[in-house]
Amino acid sequence: MTRGTASRPRAAKRTPRAARARRTAAEPLPPLPLSHPALWLVALAALTGVMLSVTTPLWDPDVWQHLLVGKVIWAQHAIPRVQMWSWPNWGLPEVNYAWGFETLLWPFYRLGGLLGLFAWRWVWTVAVFALGWATARRMGARGVLPLLFAVALSLFYRGRSMPRPENVAALLLAATLWVLESRRTGRARDLLLVPIALVWANTHLTWYFEFLLAGAYLLDAHLHPQSHAAPARSLWIACGLAALALLVNPFGLSAVWEPFDYFLHGRHELIYRSIGELNPVDWSVNWKNVLPVVCAGWPLLVIARLFRRRLDVVELLLCPFFVFGTLTSQRIMGPLAVAALPFVSRDVAEWTWHAPAALRSPWARAALAIAAMPLLGAMEWTRPEVPIAIRIDRWRYPIAACDFMAAEGIRGRMYNAFDHAGYIAWRFWPDRSRLPFMDIHQSGTPRDRDLYALASSQPDAWRALDEEHHFETIMLPRDPNVPSPLLDAVDADSTWALVFVDDMNALYVRRDGPLARVAERDRYRLLPAGTGSLDALGARVTADSTLRPALTAELRRAIAHSPEHAEAIALLANVAVLDGRWDEARARLNEALRVRPLLPRAHEHLGLIDLQRGHPADAMREFRTEWRLMGWSHGFDFRAGQVYEAQGDLHRAHDAYTRELRRTPAYQEARDSLQALEARGVR
Repeated sequence: MTRGTASRPRAAKRTPRAARARRTAAEPLPPLPLSHPALWLVALAALTGVMLSVTTPLWDPDVWQHLLVGKVIWAQHAIPRVQMWSWPNWGLPEVNYAWGFETLLWPFYRLGGLLGLFAWRWVWTVAVFALGWATARRMGARGVLPLLFAVALSLFYRGRSMPRPENVAALLLAATLWVLESRRTGRARDLLLVPIALVWANTHLTWYFEFLLAGAYLLDAHLHPQSHAAPARSLWIACGLAALALLVNPFGLSAVWEPFDYFLHGRHELIYRSIGELNPVDWSVNWKNVLPVVCAGWPLLVIARLFRRRLDVVELLLCPFFVFGTLTSQRIMGPLAVAALPFVSRDVAEWTWHAPAALRSPWARAALAIAAMPLLGAMEWTRPEVPIAIRIDRWRYPIAACDFMAAEGIRGRMYNAFDHAGYIAWRFWPDRSRLPFMDIHQSGTPRDRDLYALASSQPDAWRALDEEHHFETIMLPRDPNVPSPLLDAVDADSTWALVFVDDMNALYVRRDGPLARVAERDRYRLLPAGTGSLDALGARVTADSTLRPALTAELRRAIAHSPEHAEAIALLANVAVLDGRWDEARARLNEALRVRPLLPRAHEHLGLIDLQRGHPADAMREFRTEWRLMGWSHGFDFRAGQVYEAQGDLHRAHDAYTRELRRTPAYQEARDSLQALEARGVR
């Protein structure tokens, strides 16, 4: 009885404490003022994370033509109105909507070189996310979440962070959001939309994003006028003035018309369908960043606000546009990151009402955010094909091929891949006899563009294009692991002579005409550039050992002409294998990997050498390294089966061959190996 009466007061005392704890957990986390040192510590960590994300090797093919145009503008103190960057279109009228960006970019390179280009990326990217942070705070996300999300979103923004006109467009998009959101959270600054439109029309063709955002806020202003600091009329006026400001550019209405012309005509052309960044998202390279989470999670947050009767009309309109745009065109990935940052930060901040009481401490929240940043970025920052580095990816550009042209005095009407046009123009402008055929903007007539798009896979289209333009030199990109019908066709055509070849490029000259002497002096007699041609040569060299010394000499010549010669070293390793020189073959392959650490199939070939020499465990290690560096591909289970068979584990070998055939039914070697095991009674 006494114990019972004594226990009731203790329970009564705990009840208020529990209620207070529940109330504390239900209250929103207190905002962090800008003056709080914990917030600035997180901001410093976020700054580091964002800069790490965009500190990747320079690989964008367009940057060199942009630099060239900027250089010309500064040198001539005039904006070029005609085409001067490709030989067939020299002197024709040109609308260059990106001239403002190019004018801004050139001083960075002139003053800092390569480091200046990286400084450009850092400055613009940090400015974009800083504005996004400011907008998120205006919306009510005044804790550490916007900074954490800035790092997360930078993981896929990095793919759009090369020095391009869209860097400026991203900042203008962030500024537009800040201006428009100001009218819902403070005082209206609508007239700032006018200078934004003026700059946008002179730097990038996505100026219509500004009016898309303004339209969303206009609708919200009409539906919820009480939530805006100024009436919708002032925003209508600002939009009208911004529309007039678009016309203040050197090309007038023609520049403003560019996005509509692309939508009505350009996007239907074959050449634009072949451009990777205009195609849907490549999930094979984007699953390691947060892009899948954003594309799925942002719409879910919008739906959650709908169910909670807190729907934001602006967010309802913008979310599907940017998410769907990203799914259908990789170019929208950058704008998606910019648009999502403030809205997602606000939406998630609203769900922190039930956060643990321990997180009410600013330093606890700061510590948690800082600890989460490297965990978010770990997979993306450690991708071997996109390392954190300040350098140029030389294998993306025809540097050595252009060096060879300059040294040997090679000039003439060139056929080229437009990916290489920017660098070619950068190296040889204003020498019209060395300029590219197709520049980075895919200039030329619609017929030229159609034939160009078809030429890579249809020999008839290539012959028609050659008949019309009578090319004298051909510079083509190459990848010995990817079939190239055009390279094989040119290899087989006696009209052309291969005079230069390295890991990335092949340079041919016409064997008659002005370059006949160069063709006879420098042509390769055995070595081709195309994948099919190399396979045919491999069969010949395997059958005829007398060809091997001549091939070795040509491979050594290719190595001497370019620092990007890993493929040639790998072919020397193949010759060593044919002659049974296993140690030399292994040494050659390791040398090739030092030149190009991500050389496809190099570790697989090392594994095959280990298998041949009776070291199956070492072979498996090499096969797994190939898989880890180059990604999963058909053939791995087959190689694993060979290892298990060499180790005497026939049942595991049988399972591996079966998995391979399940994934790749046409893999004949795997089928033969499986049938051989089953003939021995292994099931």
